[in-house]
Amino acid sequence: MVVVLLIIGFFVLRGCSQDEVGDVSLGLFTTQDIKLNILKDPLVSGVTCHIASIEADLSFSDPSDSAIACRQTGEITSAMIANIDKSKSGEVVFKKSKSIFFKNMKIRRIFDTENQTLMYVSYSTKETSGSFKHSLSTVPLWGTDAYQEKNAVTPTSEPKDAL
Repeated sequence: MVVVLLIIGFFVLRGCSQDEVGDVSLGLFTTQDIKLNILKDPLVSGVTCHIASIEADLSFSDPSDSAIACRQTGEITSAMIANIDKSKSGEVVFKKSKSIFFKNMKIRRIFDTENQTLMYVSYSTKETSGSFKHSLSTVPLWGTDAYQEKNAVTPTSEPKDAL
């Protein structure tokens, strides 16, 4: 009886996620649903991401597929960009367990300095069907307070006339 209550409690609490904004059933005869979650970037509060992933109730492992779409939904400032990790590997801003067997879905923010664009990549940490599943979304800084004009290139000498 205790085991049954624990299992029911697990599924009830699992469905009560505060960041869940949608739930799409994949049919009457399946225990899989597409869960739609919202992620507000903790350091760049002007960015909101929506993540779609499959959750399979009564299974020890959820499928690895996911999709991500991120948009500017508020102000993005230079101070916010100054506080983020600008290394090539960026930093994890979201992590969700997808299996009791150490599979996770992670969202990593990477800053493309040259193009002044925030990249958000959603990926699975466990290989599935010969590949790691991933999805990418970008948020350009163009039009925000954080955008920095590239230095204008000025010629060092006058061009010579051709004869």
